[in-house]
Amino acid sequence: MTFSGQKPIKEHEVAASDIEGATKSPRRWRKKTAAVLLIAHVLGVISSFHALMSTRTSQGAIAWIVSLNTMPLVSVPAYWVFGRNKFQGYVTLRQRLALKSEDELDEIRLRMEPYVRDFDDEHGGARATERLAQLPYFDHNAVELLIDGEATFDSILSGIDEAENYILVQFYIVRDDELGRKLKNRLIAKVKQGVEVWFLYDEIGTRKIDGYVKDLREAGVLVSPFHSTQGGGNRFQLNFRNHRKIVVVDGKAGWVGGHNVGNEYLGKDPKFLNWRDTHMKIVGPSVLQLQLSFVEDWRWAKNEELALAWDLIPAEEGNASVLILPTGPADRLESCSLMYQQAIHSARERVWIASPYFVPDEGVMAALHLAELRGVDVRVIIPEKPDSKMVYFSAYAFVGELIKSGIKIYRYEPGFLHEKVFLVDDRLAGVGTANFDNRSFRLNFEVTALVVDEKFVSEVEGMFKQDFANSRLMTKEGVEEKPGWFKVLSRASYLAAPVQ
Repeated sequence: MTFSGQKPIKEHEVAASDIEGATKSPRRWRKKTAAVLLIAHVLGVISSFHALMSTRTSQGAIAWIVSLNTMPLVSVPAYWVFGRNKFQGYVTLRQRLALKSEDELDEIRLRMEPYVRDFDDEHGGARATERLAQLPYFDHNAVELLIDGEATFDSILSGIDEAENYILVQFYIVRDDELGRKLKNRLIAKVKQGVEVWFLYDEIGTRKIDGYVKDLREAGVLVSPFHSTQGGGNRFQLNFRNHRKIVVVDGKAGWVGGHNVGNEYLGKDPKFLNWRDTHMKIVGPSVLQLQLSFVEDWRWAKNEELALAWDLIPAEEGNASVLILPTGPADRLESCSLMYQQAIHSARERVWIASPYFVPDEGVMAALHLAELRGVDVRVIIPEKPDSKMVYFSAYAFVGELIKSGIKIYRYEPGFLHEKVFLVDDRLAGVGTANFDNRSFRLNFEVTALVVDEKFVSEVEGMFKQDFANSRLMTKEGVEEKPGWFKVLSRASYLAAPVQ
């Protein structure tokens, strides 16, 4: 059938047209595919040079270069999202402090001088750690060890209730649950009393709290995510985290440690039941070092300077020496890894470590082996039941060698061990947020309180002994009897650690 004015189309003409279109379609598809693959490989080569020049570990560089050139379609976007380990654009107050005039610096030094602890060269490399922090140890601090969630949040909430001028709150994870709402209500109550409150959280670790944040803002709390992806160089970078947990009240009292804000940190997670964690409270001049860390992060997040109190006020009781060491991917050096290596190298009698994520790099592994060769009592506690399968398998790739060297590896059994604590001899204890893994060493913003105080160190020792009693000691036989597939998976997980 034809319509008026139309020229009939012959059967052979339709067939020829169909054949010609069908022939051209695969050709176009092949050309487009070839063009996409060519572009992907070119970008893979370019990205490989970037990985070669910037990736901090040889394992990570090799892994990225191989994958970028063999699977560029997948690896190129993955590299630019997850591959970088240098945080662009984060300018610290400590760097700007160096630009102050000599008169201003002399005034700052004069105010600090009565509280600065001057260690000799034999005291565990304190000067090296101070240079990493770009700050000194301060004396005249009162310190309190807070074991597990109930003690920690009772102390924090009580401190918030006593605030007169301002409160700084920073956590990696904040949940809109019973504990989270308790914190929210306390902060809102203080705002109504005229106290200023700043609230900072990590947008990757903290999710689904829009209503929670809205309530805080409507009450007058100044709230912000850390904004790790702001700035042209960080737009697609999702691998950085602000893992710090800090509370500061009036510049006089501060809290730091392993706890986030959520019911599981009170031992209310049915998966783990008992949640083993450690925090600490500081009163005294070193609180201002915690405050400085918060102010740096807030300035990055909001580009705002905070008008806070900066008077060094000694504690009425206690004379602990404390150094707050913030570390992160904006540092010139790998400050977190170097801190741990320095602590291990300085040990003469013992070094005890507790960490939920224990995947040490080559430098830390070497430091642990050398400590054992010096006759140091090296012990490490990790969870029996971890919350990460990759971390669980990774441990079996290297703990065998540590055990053969005489290093004792314990697995905490009653629940999930989440504390980040270490003890060196009878003189130094560290409590903070940093794990023994690539993420804390190179990708996370972390903070650690280093404490020199006989009473506090003794309390940390007692805490460790209790944790050892609640743990099982791993054996060489227990590691070696694992099946072949388990060992392959363990090695693969460990090799992937620098890429995480």
